[in-house]
Amino acid sequence: MEFEKLIQTAEKEQQREAAFDHTVRVCAGSGCMSSNAEGLLSAFKEAVNEKGLGKQCQVKGVGCMGLCGAGPIVSVDNDRVLYQEVKLEDAPRIVDCLGATEPLADLYLDNTQPFFTKQVRIVREHAGIINPDRIEEYIAVGGYQALHRVLVEFSPEAVIREITRSGLRGRGGAGFPTGLKWSTVSKAEGTQKYIICNGDEGDPGAFMDRSVMESDPHRVIEGMAIAGYAVGASQGYIYVRAEYPLAVQRLKKAIKQAERDGFLGKQIFDTDFSFEIDIRLGAGAFVCGEETALIASIEGKRGNPRPRPPYPAQSGLWGQPTLINNVETFANIVPIIERGAEWYASIGTESSKGTKIFALSGKINNIGLIEVPMGMTLREIVEEIGGGVPDGKAFKAVQTGGPSGGCIPATHLDVTVDFESLRELGSIMGSGGMIIMDETSSMLEVAHYFMEFCMTESCGKCIPCRVGTAQMVGLLEKIMAGRATDGDLALLAELCEMVSQTSLCGLGQSAPNPVVSTLRYFREEYTALLNAPQPAPAWGERTPAR
Repeated sequence: MEFEKLIQTAEKEQQREAAFDHTVRVCAGSGCMSSNAEGLLSAFKEAVNEKGLGKQCQVKGVGCMGLCGAGPIVSVDNDRVLYQEVKLEDAPRIVDCLGATEPLADLYLDNTQPFFTKQVRIVREHAGIINPDRIEEYIAVGGYQALHRVLVEFSPEAVIREITRSGLRGRGGAGFPTGLKWSTVSKAEGTQKYIICNGDEGDPGAFMDRSVMESDPHRVIEGMAIAGYAVGASQGYIYVRAEYPLAVQRLKKAIKQAERDGFLGKQIFDTDFSFEIDIRLGAGAFVCGEETALIASIEGKRGNPRPRPPYPAQSGLWGQPTLINNVETFANIVPIIERGAEWYASIGTESSKGTKIFALSGKINNIGLIEVPMGMTLREIVEEIGGGVPDGKAFKAVQTGGPSGGCIPATHLDVTVDFESLRELGSIMGSGGMIIMDETSSMLEVAHYFMEFCMTESCGKCIPCRVGTAQMVGLLEKIMAGRATDGDLALLAELCEMVSQTSLCGLGQSAPNPVVSTLRYFREEYTALLNAPQPAPAWGERTPAR
């Protein structure tokens, strides 16, 4: 597509939108779809047609609106009014209230509460606004103009400098400087270079990348294309777990649309740059979130990690230089190009720039997705945006970073959420899961859950992870059963150190973190169960061997 035609398409779509007096947006993310959002869409369209408002009101499905626990959510007239937990029979009532000064009180969702007002949406700026199935709506909000700009105004080196100056760090968990990674791939020698978008997202309680892929797939595609131009790659792959069928469906449709309109393929915008994207489905192996295991999976091999170096930047997919970033990282690229590195670097902290998406779950009132500036405190996230702990219970801890993360106690609620601060507390940012626990939560059970998850998901390639995680699970179960001694607790700590220091890949190396952090902050829960008296087993009950 020529740039003039791109602008014409944007203007035409903007005019189409402006022709309607009212717009009803129904959240069509996975969470709301599980609550019959698809049927709700049909109910609204039927109600609009029955009342003869087809030319005055449009109804469309949009991406995730964030407050998943209140779904399905319906937005009327650009969030002038939000409704929560909307049912099929509510559609005609809402249509009757279009333009009314007073909303329906029983369904009303206050959009002035901190959950909405304290967020800064960069990656999720289009979520809940545009229909992810229509490329025209993405173009209408400026889509693919950043790609055109870099192709005609920037050299590949200039793009990398811009990303470097922005301070963007990888959002997959490790926080590696994005510009440095791009620069390394750019300088690497190879006959073919590749771009991989890691959309595996296997952490329990994490659904950030899924939502971005479902809500704004073209933003991810455009970011990958810009990365391809910057590092000299002509082929990209999006690796998505097959358990994300809606994300896969929308990505496939978006890729076809982008190819049809000339944003992917040969000589994009009549330049010498060509770039194509394919999708590869993962079978749900947690270890395939690790980059070398992910590469092996794309190559058709078993998803096992390999030692590094060489790193994928030098020798990755099929032995060629490969750039791997996660979904959220690529979704940050377009706004950086559009608004400049200085703008992006002005958000966040000195070493952690920009925003981060978190998935709030567990014992929290506002369950869902949030996007906040780096450096916001945990207290603001939990008590204000999250709405606090339900049922009058006291906050006890938050687990960040998935199975590779740790548990942060209430005494550290005022810590700022950035890469360095969380690491100092024995946790990590991870991909962005935040599981809240209240005073009734057992931290041993939390540690056991994540340790058992890591044991089950271990690829088994290296002995420290394969055997060490199993031994740690056994010790945790022994402690929970009240049959452990001080020596068992010392052995558990020793195993944590051994598994962390000797496992092959980052997943094994970080697997002990939930145990280490709970031992650090909640040790009394462990010691209280040492040598605890146990009731006699019931008749016929076999005593555990451990």
